[in-house]
Amino acid sequence: MKRNSAGTLADHLSEEELVRLQHEWAFWARKEQLPPPTDWTTWFILGGRGSGKTRAGAEWVRALATGSPGHPPVSPIALVNETMSEVRAVMVEGVSGLLAVGAPDQRPVFDRSRNRLVWSNGAEAHLMAAQDPDRFRGPQFAAAWCDELAKWSHAEQAWDMLQFALRLGHRPRQIVTSTPRPTPLVRRLLADQRTAVTRMRTADNRHNLAPGFFSAVTARYEGTFLGRQELEGELIEDREDALWTRAQLEACRSEVTGALGRTIVAVDPAVSATKNSDACGIIVAAASAEGRGAHVLADETLKPASPLRWAEIAIAAFHRFEADAVVVEINQGGDLVHEMLAQIDADVPVIPVRARHGKWVRAEPVAALYQRHLVRHVPGLCALEDEMCAFGADGRSNGHSPDRVDALVWGLTTLLLDLPTPRVRSLWEQAG
Repeated sequence: MKRNSAGTLADHLSEEELVRLQHEWAFWARKEQLPPPTDWTTWFILGGRGSGKTRAGAEWVRALATGSPGHPPVSPIALVNETMSEVRAVMVEGVSGLLAVGAPDQRPVFDRSRNRLVWSNGAEAHLMAAQDPDRFRGPQFAAAWCDELAKWSHAEQAWDMLQFALRLGHRPRQIVTSTPRPTPLVRRLLADQRTAVTRMRTADNRHNLAPGFFSAVTARYEGTFLGRQELEGELIEDREDALWTRAQLEACRSEVTGALGRTIVAVDPAVSATKNSDACGIIVAAASAEGRGAHVLADETLKPASPLRWAEIAIAAFHRFEADAVVVEINQGGDLVHEMLAQIDADVPVIPVRARHGKWVRAEPVAALYQRHLVRHVPGLCALEDEMCAFGADGRSNGHSPDRVDALVWGLTTLLLDLPTPRVRSLWEQAG
């Protein structure tokens, strides 16, 4: 009987049967939320935000752990996300997480001290953080659920270590639920013949989302790079006219291992602080000790951003990274920009810069630094890197102002390209 016949069906079922039907996932799920009938080792669900991919992952794990006639329980199962807090918040305790699906008397107990879930039949699921790939060397699993794999900072290493750990049971398998980004690992998995791919759109799950979500979000992002990726679940490749490529940025990612030289906080201020305003780009970068290259250390960009708020964030970053100066564009704020920073901390050296060329022209010399392998990124700068890869000759990124890119360009230009003026030299000397 079809789902829309549930009202008629209710007239013929006992109360106990109705309760059981309420938690019968195969009855309520959309077709794309159920495991593909084909032979696969990895089931990869590429979905937009709120498309129901997390629920599909949780229900798949629940079915494995609880078992069914002819299918004994599968255990242990790995639950993997970028950080342990994300595993807990989304995969375990989230509205579609494992503690929320299935009949209440069939749900697992969450042992927080040992980061594991335990079902009444003894099946277990263990929480794992992808940011620490070496943690996968000891445990062994019969199945795995990997969430938001496209944004893992150590994706290749964590995935490979997980594959070595999947060595229990008759047929180890895994599900991946992720918003798409064209990272090397995502491309690799999609090209693997053992991967079954399911695609979901946010609109497919519209009846389970807040009514105002589509009117507010779809209208703003529909048709843009960000909307196609985050709402339609499309895998968007690099812009042909972009100054940076994802492969280039993947190759430049590394932790800081050596000494650093001058450190600056670069700011591209927002003109206003309404919900439709541009963001305030705030990027922290440091020159290498020998001064031949630089490391991008943090992205503190915020939106909305009132002048006082972005000044507080910039000054906080200055002190946290023990920076030498704040570089700030003054085209649209003039003396007010300097005054806002001085209100927070008048002792912080401020280098005002003024744009005399378009965004693309200013960015080209900085892009050349990347081509010469002179710039490195710490892991985790996904929003900045997405904006860089979407920044084209029109000076826009995903149809919006490239605020992160602007701040990045000012920071790296100041550190590596500009000849020190007397004013800049004076500020460096004051900073010691």
